[in-house]
Amino acid sequence: MEQYAIKGGNPLVGEVEIGGAKNAALAILAAATMTDETVLIENLPDVRDTKVLIQAMESIGVIVNRIDRHTVKINASHIHDLTIEDDYIKKIRASYYLLGALLGKYRKAEVSLPGGCNIGLRPIDQHIKGFRALGANVRIEHGLIITEAEELRGNHIYLDVVSVGATINVMMAAAMATGKTTIENAAKEPHVVDLANFLNSMGADIKGAGTDVIRIKGVSKLHGSEYTIIPDQIEAGTFMFAAAVTKGDVTVKNVIPKHLESISAKLLEIGCEVEESDDAVRVVAAKPLGHTHVKTLPYPGFPTDMQPQIVVALGLSTGTSIVTESIFENRFKYVDELTRMGANIKVEGNTAIIDGAERYTGASITAPDLRAGAALVIAGLAAEGVSVVDDIKFIERGYEDFHIKLQSLGAQIDKVNTERELQKFKLKVG
Repeated sequence: MEQYAIKGGNPLVGEVEIGGAKNAALAILAAATMTDETVLIENLPDVRDTKVLIQAMESIGVIVNRIDRHTVKINASHIHDLTIEDDYIKKIRASYYLLGALLGKYRKAEVSLPGGCNIGLRPIDQHIKGFRALGANVRIEHGLIITEAEELRGNHIYLDVVSVGATINVMMAAAMATGKTTIENAAKEPHVVDLANFLNSMGADIKGAGTDVIRIKGVSKLHGSEYTIIPDQIEAGTFMFAAAVTKGDVTVKNVIPKHLESISAKLLEIGCEVEESDDAVRVVAAKPLGHTHVKTLPYPGFPTDMQPQIVVALGLSTGTSIVTESIFENRFKYVDELTRMGANIKVEGNTAIIDGAERYTGASITAPDLRAGAALVIAGLAAEGVSVVDDIKFIERGYEDFHIKLQSLGAQIDKVNTERELQKFKLKVG
């Protein structure tokens, strides 16, 4: 079983290149099936989630050619099946983006109902509400969400809660509906904007992405396109907090600093220096970290996907911090693991009360999900002694070459497969 072995105590110093945004890539890959012409996608992150979605697309007849590690050509003119099977959904929830894409193009799609995620339920009621508003018949049978429509007609849709998934799914279906659609209370995340830009590059007519009102004029057909995915704000934020936690000096390159504003603001608040340039952000942690209060919110608020990383940092700060999780109800699962490393954290409902500890100490810990897994790796980098992180398959869902990028910044971290390799690592790092 693959694990990360980590010897903590080294400040991270240097430059790191950020890859394409996983969440944008998943939506854009699904949308690429909406034309019969060939689409070229660049800056695609080579992570487990994108690989699984590509497999799901290939299973229904989409032809995917890898030009290189981060570039694919996609042709969806020979789709022979409109059902996405259970296996892919179990591995990756974003397979359900194919619902909106296939419904828009073919007026029919069937996708397995997603199961609950480790961080809590993500209901799909807003997706269903949006599809029905466009005139689709939606029913759930034998564990499948079945959507079909004689025709899709534009409509005025108000989402009851801000939902990235529903905004993306409804936007795709509406792009090929007849007439005009308005989505109110839409999600404003950078990857929603990136998907809208990609669809527009294929001939869609979408305005207002990035605000809470998106206006879409349906078109009958989409054409081929060449498109480059935006950088990953969560990968960038993870390295920014890794610098803070290890008392390092890290420049994250190939980023859009505007997307990182809420993250940069909190780092400044706790005493880090943050320097922005056109496409890079430098984080220097020369002073002891201070405490703060954080509440996760939809974009442009502090991202829920950065909550575990900031908790790891606040666990080593002076004073008492409070972190409130307002997006997912089950996102503090990793706190038990962090406590084993010496953190003083009390969780009450959706709030964590953190009394800063002087240090973390190495331990054997398990990654409960993608972002918490990455946060525990950061804790290991700051801890005294050796830590071993299990279940790193979660981390590899969203971070490309995570341990290699950390090594390039001076971290003592290795991927190990066996007890023997682990012992070798321990001997090497002394």
